[in-house]
Amino acid sequence: MVTIRKRTTGNQTYYYLEHSIKIDKKVEKREKYLGKVIPKDIEKIKKMFLFEIYKTKWYNKFDIISKNYKNEFEKLPESIKEKQIEQFMIKFTYNTNKIEGGTLSYRDTSNLLHDKITPSGKPIKDIKEAESHKRVFYEILKYKKDINLGTVLEWHRMLLNDTKPDIAGGIRNYEVAVGGSKVEFPLAIELNALLKDFFKWYEKNKNILHPVELAALTHLKFVSIHPFGDGNGRISRLIMNFVLKKHNYPMLDITYVNRNNYYNALERSQINKDPYPFLNHIFKRYLKNYKKYLKN
Repeated sequence: MVTIRKRTTGNQTYYYLEHSIKIDKKVEKREKYLGKVIPKDIEKIKKMFLFEIYKTKWYNKFDIISKNYKNEFEKLPESIKEKQIEQFMIKFTYNTNKIEGGTLSYRDTSNLLHDKITPSGKPIKDIKEAESHKRVFYEILKYKKDINLGTVLEWHRMLLNDTKPDIAGGIRNYEVAVGGSKVEFPLAIELNALLKDFFKWYEKNKNILHPVELAALTHLKFVSIHPFGDGNGRISRLIMNFVLKKHNYPMLDITYVNRNNYYNALERSQINKDPYPFLNHIFKRYLKNYKKYLKN
């Protein structure tokens, strides 16, 4: 629990945030100076303070996950590696398309992408989008350079060219909204500048931020720009996994059954212009998905 502490020196009163955390079986005290008065947004400051404290513990666990995952994966025969990657691709494709309203079941998706059996009674659009997502996923796996606008536009073109060729690979020149969401996305006239700033931010931070934080923020920032008429969520999740893969961290599948928590965290961060709700959600989800690798 974060506590506000008051200290008096002479005639002056100063306020601090204080919190105790257990690290390596030892309890350590952390504090943050607030000033001579308690700020009006103290609850937000408390959350930020707590998040910054626990980032250290999270990052240590993420690094253990990365190390153990890599060690285990590298020992596998090549055919088993390919199988595991394919299994992740199928789950990821199913969930990311289902989140966006796709009708294919997990069985449909597996039959289509592994066995090349086209499901009956399902929209051609959903079938083609699953096949396109598979192609983009594997394109991302073999891509050795770093992301830039041209690369992302090409991934978007590959994703939607078979279903919506009129908008595939193009930045929108019209306004968009998401049904049921209070989020207001940037105007079309703002997009070029926002995308330029996004890639500047990425270049500046790609070797500074922890890879899991970088991946989550890349997702959040890109989907909040919402540069496309459709496919923004899918491309943002693909970019997130590109960042994780590039830094040798296991990729993250955001499941359809967990979509409400995912959307709520995303919307809170977008409306309040506060990355912490979304980062907190992604960090917890990442630890839960890969807790089996948390062994020393």
